[in-house]
Amino acid sequence: MSILSRIFDKIFRRADAAQAPAGAATTATNEGLAAGKAATPSAPEASAAAQQPVDVEAVLTAMAEKNPQKLNWRTSIVDLMKLVGMDSTLQERKELATELGYTGAKDGSAEMNLWLHKQVMKKLAENGGKVPAELMD
Repeated sequence: MSILSRIFDKIFRRADAAQAPAGAATTATNEGLAAGKAATPSAPEASAAAQQPVDVEAVLTAMAEKNPQKLNWRTSIVDLMKLVGMDSTLQERKELATELGYTGAKDGSAEMNLWLHKQVMKKLAENGGKVPAELMD
């Protein structure tokens, strides 16, 4: 499973858990994400995501409130990855940069990290997430 798919899975599954009663089945969107189809959902997945957009900001804010660390997930890819329970090492961010098509130096620079954060937010919005514009600029 790609790093981006894992990020989607963590956020969208968290939203489903908050919205669905215990024991409810996962949505077609999450099944597609788990199958590694995050960047290119099929028509049924896309329509399911369009019918029920996930409020990404609300999900991440709720996660941050429960996290003992003060994480700046709104601007930091490192903190965003930590918040959703992922490894945020340079190696993982290099892999994510390659996955998303980053063409600059993959050295963990502020430029790379800011670009990654914006791209992840844009991809969340493209795949069924409701993301405020200021998180994608």
